Amino acid sequence: MSTRHDTAAAPPAKEGGAAPARPPAAAVPAEVAKRRARLSRRWQRDMRWSPYAFVSPFFLLFAAFGLFPLIYTAWASLHAVELTAPTDMEWVGLRNYTRIFDDDFYWNAAKNTLTIGIISTVPQLMMALGIAHILNYRLRASTFYRVAMLAPYATSIAAASLVFVLLFGRDYGMINWALDLIGIDKIDWQNDKWPSQIAVSSIVIWRWTGYNALIYLAAMQAIPQDLYESAALDGANRWRQFLHVTLPSLRPTILFTCVVSTIGASQLFGEPLLFDSTKGASGGSQHQFQTLGLYMYEQGWVNQHLGRASAIAWTMFLILIVVGIVNYVISRRLRASS
Repeated sequence: MSTRHDTAAAPPAKEGGAAPARPPAAAVPAEVAKRRARLSRRWQRDMRWSPYAFVSPFFLLFAAFGLFPLIYTAWASLHAVELTAPTDMEWVGLRNYTRIFDDDFYWNAAKNTLTIGIISTVPQLMMALGIAHILNYRLRASTFYRVAMLAPYATSIAAASLVFVLLFGRDYGMINWALDLIGIDKIDWQNDKWPSQIAVSSIVIWRWTGYNALIYLAAMQAIPQDLYESAALDGANRWRQFLHVTLPSLRPTILFTCVVSTIGASQLFGEPLLFDSTKGASGGSQHQFQTLGLYMYEQGWVNQHLGRASAIAWTMFLILIVVGIVNYVISRRLRASS
């Protein structure tokens, strides 16, 4: 029985000899082979090291302006060192830190930082949430309103503070003029404790409300519309939809803005410094709105005690670490409960 082959038949052999062999492939010249190998090694090195080269500028700048000052202030906080002779250091150990516990001015600044932070953060985030909820609806010229929300954030701190100083002037300020119209006596916004802290907080509220509103708006636009449609079918009005759909969906974003605002409040410096420029870093005639940032500046650049200022800076850094740990714990619980 004959078999059938599917493969193509080989060319017939010459009479009296074997079938001819296939011609050999053209040999690659040695120089071309070396050049290809060199280019291949260069390409491999480029693929391996190029990402590090792209991110290296950030790490170099961070090492120069972030890591080195952090390490230097930690070392300086363990020494008695003056601004007039920064290289002459005398080892004192933890004395700069232990003096903080008996420093009434430090605790006054810490208390002012806490109260100004609360007065500025809570209304700021509540107003930002309301503005974002309004902007989330379809409005005419919505892009214009969103850009306008960033205008205070883009404004210079110095310019904004000077304008608010004029508004809160005791004798000729617009705020006291408006209060006088409704029968309220003039308030000394710069020399009284609570009015001065409210005035400083108003600058912070004005600058950062729009910024946080846009963050909330971006988070709101990421909420699925199916949730609102289901709530509407169940008979929920706009207010109940906001309470039971919007707010639960915004919990991670609200936590993020709370943490960022807390960090910003603990580092508050420009607004209280410029609110009463005649008193400088003292934060008022009785230190009534002196924050930790102002007190650190006063110790380091006014009193010229760099060691004490470094210790104060590290206490502020430790406070931020505690805030970060609290944020981590709360965020884990939120993820676990969702």
